[in-house]
Amino acid sequence: MVCHGNGGWQPAAGSRQRAAGGVGVWGGVVAQGRGCHVAGDMAASACVEFLKWALPRLHLHWEGFRRVHHQVCKRIARRLQELHLPNPAAYRTYLESHPDEWGVLDSFCRISISRFGRDRTVFDRLAAEVLPHLASEAEARGDTELSCWSIGCASGEEPYSLNMLWKLELAERFPALRLHVVATEIDEQLLDRALTGQYRKSSLKELPSHWIDVAFTRSGEWYVIRAAFRKPVEFHVQDIRTRTPDGPFDLVLCRNLAFTYFDPSAQLKTLERVLATLRAGGALVIGFKETLTDGAGGVEEWVGEAGVYRKC
Repeated sequence: MVCHGNGGWQPAAGSRQRAAGGVGVWGGVVAQGRGCHVAGDMAASACVEFLKWALPRLHLHWEGFRRVHHQVCKRIARRLQELHLPNPAAYRTYLESHPDEWGVLDSFCRISISRFGRDRTVFDRLAAEVLPHLASEAEARGDTELSCWSIGCASGEEPYSLNMLWKLELAERFPALRLHVVATEIDEQLLDRALTGQYRKSSLKELPSHWIDVAFTRSGEWYVIRAAFRKPVEFHVQDIRTRTPDGPFDLVLCRNLAFTYFDPSAQLKTLERVLATLRAGGALVIGFKETLTDGAGGVEEWVGEAGVYRKC
């Protein structure tokens, strides 16, 4: 998922910048706009204090946001200007009297960092062990389809990468099987980009060069994914906290989302939802640096594969 935004909470106290529609002054001095004074920026400590209060109320986990909270704070700073609120304390009061605003704040907490083949070792493990094992089991059942779910797919980089891996590395070994990938994402704008299928070169830096040559065409500065690598991917706007696609799935990828940003109770609920869609013996892949929260059950570690679990 990709983070956007201009402005923010980070400039040092006393430094000054010019802002559209008025004079923006960093470091706690206010900016003028529409006849009233609104905060141009906040100290980092004020942002952190606010997030430590607000995130638990959204069932989100401060530790997950520690390294990326500046991106959230930039969005909140713009929202304060829109609402003509002077500081986070005023926004806190506003939230307590405007329940619908919590949904707006929740949207500010979506962190999208995505590229093709992200964490190359994960895709190497999928190619060498996990997918061949799942494919062999599917063939033994007499299935003709291997079904996968990519959660929080951002602009489509992960599901398209999975499809490339299958077509370019594994499909010849399992000619009786086709791969079907369901990809879900809460942000409709990101899904629009996924459907367009156009990416900058920097998004492809972790892909093998021969994958790029086969799977993309060039259009100016853009790399456009070929139709053959789009067709088996099915995109849906969906929030993992409230809905799941129909299973069963042989493989579910839930990386760098629930088990980083959700609080422990939301993580357990997410795991329950995921496992309800996962076939017995199916694989769950989480982020390379993520771990399942205490109390997680129904899965066991895939032998020798960090971040990969098998449904019991």
